[in-house]
Amino acid sequence: MPDRSAPGAHEVMSAAAIPLLDLGLQHRALHSELTAAFDRVLASNTFILGPEVSAFEAEVARYLGVEHALGVSSGSDALLLALMALDIGPGDEVIVPAMSFFATAGCVARVGARPVFADIDPDTFNLDAASVATKLSAATRAIVPVHLFGQACELEALARLAARHNLPLIEDAAQALGADSPQGRAGSVGAFGCFSFFPSKNLGALGDGGLLTTNDAALAKRTRLLRAHGAEPKYFHALIGGNFRLDALQAAFLRVKLPHLDVWGQARRTHAALYDQLFAAAGLPRALLRPPLRSQPGHVYNQYVVRSTRRDALLAHLRAQAIGCEVYYPLPLHLQPCFAYLGQAAGSYPQAESAAREVLALPIYPELSVEQIERVARTIVEFLRPLSKAGASRRPPDAG
Repeated sequence: MPDRSAPGAHEVMSAAAIPLLDLGLQHRALHSELTAAFDRVLASNTFILGPEVSAFEAEVARYLGVEHALGVSSGSDALLLALMALDIGPGDEVIVPAMSFFATAGCVARVGARPVFADIDPDTFNLDAASVATKLSAATRAIVPVHLFGQACELEALARLAARHNLPLIEDAAQALGADSPQGRAGSVGAFGCFSFFPSKNLGALGDGGLLTTNDAALAKRTRLLRAHGAEPKYFHALIGGNFRLDALQAAFLRVKLPHLDVWGQARRTHAALYDQLFAAAGLPRALLRPPLRSQPGHVYNQYVVRSTRRDALLAHLRAQAIGCEVYYPLPLHLQPCFAYLGQAAGSYPQAESAAREVLALPIYPELSVEQIERVARTIVEFLRPLSKAGASRRPPDAG
């Protein structure tokens, strides 16, 4: 039997779980439109590319303010396609952040090039331009900034650095569709922008899907060829490409969701502001609880990520209280076993390694209620406050 007198025990038994993400709420609200989209595609008998994909490409290009948008099979394939279109391969180096989803570096290795890691800014988790500058070499062929967690990178410094060395920027905007920066929307500034429509993204498909954007007509033409095995016309292959095509059904679902994206983004910003307010009022030491820094007004909060030197204990506590949370990402890219051949030892990228020990994502999806956000914040503060009073709040020197 559970101890009903224990602190928080009654709340766990009586309060409904708060998941990290609840897509059911979003999809129930759009059920009739999603069903109509399914029926439309079913009746069309066109299931891969075709008019549905072309229409979505035009709509999302207008939304992003780019000349060309290509629906592709996943965000990972968007990155792969961008590298292939730029003829990056063996003997080349591509600079990527040491902290990101695996595909950012994995796709570089897949084309035979060498991922070169740079450290991150400890406040935004995004690529640090000063670190990038130290990694440039004669073999560098591209820089891949990642707009992590929904906040645009400091694109001005990175674009200036890339231009100085005549290097393309490949923006990994998988988590940042709709995010803004002074230079433009994430994914609209570099040679390519790469987006993911994995279901958990702010604009999520009901399966896999991705997008590649560019303002260069020649690159757009080349990527359209590469997307379908380099064939033009059919069965005549000018290039060695791949099967990177977007399904018509996913495009139709995304067309239903796209008009709602800005409203959902504003809801996420509102939720983030409430979290910020509640955590600031708690007055906990920065080492125990460090909310995300919003350095760009256009942050879309694909994740709301806090830092804590007691991260693992906090994670276990939240899960015990039926509150969803997740670590993005527990191991930096340079320490992944598959990249051991690159010879990057622990300590090589201290900001990325510190973040990997401390980050924790909290629920932030648009349909959350104020009461749910208050419960999440209260649970965190009540757990961490005794640690502060016990003197556990001393900030380690590598915390940023």
